[in-house]
Amino acid sequence: MKALVGMSGGVDSSVTAYLLKEQGYEVEGLSFILYEARLRNTFSGCCSMESINDARRTADRIGIPHAAMDLREEFMSRVIEPFIAAYAKGMTPNPCILCNRHIKFPYLLKFADEKNAGFIATGHYARVINTTGGPGEAETRGQGSAEIPFTDSPIHRFTGSYLRKGIDPKKDQSYVLYVLRPEELSRLILPLGEKRKDEVREIARRLDLPAAKRPESQEICFIEDRNYFKFLENISESTEGPIINVETGNILGSHKGIYLYTIGQRKRLGISSPEPLYVVKIDTHSNTVYVGPKEAALVKEFLVKEINWLSPESDTETRRIGESENQEFTVSPRPRFPMSSFRASVKVRSMMKDEPATLSLMHDGRVRVSYDEPQWAPAPGQSAVFYEGDMVIGGGIII
Repeated sequence: MKALVGMSGGVDSSVTAYLLKEQGYEVEGLSFILYEARLRNTFSGCCSMESINDARRTADRIGIPHAAMDLREEFMSRVIEPFIAAYAKGMTPNPCILCNRHIKFPYLLKFADEKNAGFIATGHYARVINTTGGPGEAETRGQGSAEIPFTDSPIHRFTGSYLRKGIDPKKDQSYVLYVLRPEELSRLILPLGEKRKDEVREIARRLDLPAAKRPESQEICFIEDRNYFKFLENISESTEGPIINVETGNILGSHKGIYLYTIGQRKRLGISSPEPLYVVKIDTHSNTVYVGPKEAALVKEFLVKEINWLSPESDTETRRIGESENQEFTVSPRPRFPMSSFRASVKVRSMMKDEPATLSLMHDGRVRVSYDEPQWAPAPGQSAVFYEGDMVIGGGIII
């Protein structure tokens, strides 16, 4: 069996390649060149040339072939430009999810087909479970057997591939994988889903892999020092506008551009107040940033669009035109659930705990999320991901 491993040069993907080879797979590594030359000084992180050289040295160390694919133009048009455009509209996008949806997994699969590889693999901390439809008939690919909790929920009334959380709660990355298509999920191997980060680092140290001493990759891989405000300031046009107290209506100051603000933000507001104030609303039409006390940033209900259901019993994926931009995005249609609403847990940031909620399916394909208790600052543009237990059942973009 041949497996193509996406290798960033970091410790996780390096150990993934090693583990698969140890398990008997014919392994080949692939790295992506994602940097646009005109932004070279802005970039750092998992797909720099230094990281790709680390990936090549790791491949040589463990004795597998390695290749690099130049996707700089695609990364610019499908990740960086939408990231900038979303912030300009007062939204809070997740570039890792954009990359997984449009770059990493589609091109891993494309290259795997060219290389006649039956599987693709990454260093994400999550698990793919394959089942034939009953208790005990499940397998965690690359990790042996695994039990699936079958309940009366309609979510479980199908066979196929499931996406579950990784066992390490501090590293679980299932949140950023909800965008996977059925053909990607069915061929994906995630060897680190059953491991904890300290175990992975120990393997890398024992093997003296080039990535063994590398620090954790940063949240936004193409922005140096995680300073995305500086990144946006360098390439976005500034338009000043008012900062208004949402409770009193008083103008407290002015902002230098709504792209510098996100829902829930407290620091760098440039205003003075006797009490802590947080960004609670961004109005792009009036170019206004609204602030208020902490409780004003708590939200109990919101809508989610561009839903991707991880349900093998859904019909074929469909194409739709974006609501605000003339571009296509891929969504899976409404699943065949026998009810219009059901219980699940939902998280709106990768590292938050998913909280109980009711999901209501709407006729236009959107989902209304109603939390049992108000949650901190869900922001338009962020992804809301739906879980049943530790299983991902879908997700989409917060409106």
